[in-house]
Amino acid sequence: MDDALLIHTPPGLPGSGRIRYAAAMRHWSQGLLSSEALEVYRILCPHDSTDPTTLLAERNAKGPPAPATHDPVTAIRTLITETDRYLSTLPGPGPAEVRARIATTRDGPVTPRPSTNPVVATHLPAALAALMPTHPALALALHTAGPHLDWITYDGYDPATIGTDFLRNHAYCSLIGETGVIPAQEFDLGVFLIAPHILYRDHHHAAPELYAPLTGPHGWRFHPGAPLTIKPAHVPVWNDPFRHHLTKVGPTPFLALFGWTADVTIPAVVIPAPDWPALEALRLSPDAAS
Repeated sequence: MDDALLIHTPPGLPGSGRIRYAAAMRHWSQGLLSSEALEVYRILCPHDSTDPTTLLAERNAKGPPAPATHDPVTAIRTLITETDRYLSTLPGPGPAEVRARIATTRDGPVTPRPSTNPVVATHLPAALAALMPTHPALALALHTAGPHLDWITYDGYDPATIGTDFLRNHAYCSLIGETGVIPAQEFDLGVFLIAPHILYRDHHHAAPELYAPLTGPHGWRFHPGAPLTIKPAHVPVWNDPFRHHLTKVGPTPFLALFGWTADVTIPAVVIPAPDWPALEALRLSPDAAS
């Protein structure tokens, strides 16, 4: 996503004032924006909720060209492009495997599925605010495409085994897959969101799985009863088939890209562990990481 779109980052998105100003600086350095207009973006840099259009008009300063229309299909395809670009920066075999599947499925027909979900409404803004400083294009793509995606709070787990806190405090959407906005078989690419401090209990599944966390810190373990390993954002986790895994969310909502590359219709199974109450009460430090 280029500066022509970043300079039009919508007001209200956390961190958007800084993103607009940075893009305006690059416009100005290329002779595409006047000094008067650049000053407007500088003044409004701390004000994420203020649209620069009004102050540009008051100062008779010509702003940047109007942005291209972002229809739902374009917004979703842009998100997939930014997802693929992001995965290209990550090490390990998992991102490469998921990108290979994206390459063969991304050009399929797009069917937007607008939805509302209280978990997304409550926690996605804070997650995007954490992502914006380092990956503004991906954050903006998620913000723009989000309303056109089918966000689901999964109810296939037994509440007695997965826990009611997790059931009430997560959501996901499928970008490419059997229920995705782009259809595909034996592949699922999507976005996963979990509220702060929630424990996603020990479980496993037949599908090989990539997690590409966009926020952090968060805790992981790969055997019931094992101690947590604390990881920062942008460190991928690859789970081979039937590998046990657990995720403990830190103070920032857990936002991640995920990819399942086979056996996507076989449900996950929860693996009991005696220390769940202690892990659910645990609070990770904002600067915890290993």
